[in-house]
Amino acid sequence: MALRLVGPLNAALRLTDLTVTYDRHPAVHHVSTEIPAAEMTAIVGPNGAGKSTLLKALLGLAPRIEGRIECTAKRIAYLPQQAEIDRSFPISVFDTVLLGRWTRFGGFGAAKHADIHDAQHAIEAVGLSGFEQRPIDTLSVGQFQRVLFARVLLQDADLVLLDEPFASIDSKTVADLMQVIQRWREEKRTVVCVLHDLEQVKRDFPNSILLARELVASGPTTQVLSSENLLRARAMAEAWDEHADACEVPMRLSA
Repeated sequence: MALRLVGPLNAALRLTDLTVTYDRHPAVHHVSTEIPAAEMTAIVGPNGAGKSTLLKALLGLAPRIEGRIECTAKRIAYLPQQAEIDRSFPISVFDTVLLGRWTRFGGFGAAKHADIHDAQHAIEAVGLSGFEQRPIDTLSVGQFQRVLFARVLLQDADLVLLDEPFASIDSKTVADLMQVIQRWREEKRTVVCVLHDLEQVKRDFPNSILLARELVASGPTTQVLSSENLLRARAMAEAWDEHADACEVPMRLSA
């Protein structure tokens, strides 16, 4: 199923009966919800709840997707988990950040002066001035995450999808990168972020989606992360049968 671009909606994304399956077993099961535009939304839930799978489904990267995804964004940026990135490739911080403009100049074109200027500015914005020529395999986890945020900055996207952006990084880096995310919100960009720290979600993210493979709740964080909903999500995750019969998903025509 392809992502469907639509005209103006009150939401940046609208999911209708979304199911994502691996070997015919659901990782995300019949989820219908909306993600508000120009806001910060956290995706939370127990381990194995389908949070990262949902994010990949929004990009069409999951293996089998059924249902409907409607999106108003013209440009989408995605920051995967660091574990999915091979840092052994010999490339500098500056060139990694400049890859954020890949769609503009491609494999055989040359970066323009504006691209180089913007890459330098993005590196400064994440606190890495002086690191431009450092190979990325010499960086700490926190430093490399700053590089990835700088690359996202260069993409100038309407919709930013972040998969566990604060995993295993120090508190100073978390605070600095949260300032970047807050600026995106001020610029009326939509940010969707998979997170585990519920206290951070309550503090910084106005909206949340609580998953336990199925949708538990979505909407304002203060309502979604109630004690009752969190207990329900835990019970749903513990009751999930990995050996249940395969999910038979009805076929739908993509619009």
